Amino acid sequence: MSEPINMDASKMEERKRIIAGRNKALGLVLLGLVVLFFAITIAKMGH
Repeated sequence: MSEPINMDASKMEERKRIIAGRNKALGLVLLGLVVLFFAITIAKMGH
């Protein structure tokens, strides 16, 4: 079942905080992959 639409303010703030943390973690993972692929590309060009 889905949650009710009218959540109180504290639950909304908690949810926003959790989502923001998840977004930051995902951003760091993506940035790490970009750096990894860049490093692999540079290493293969020098080989």
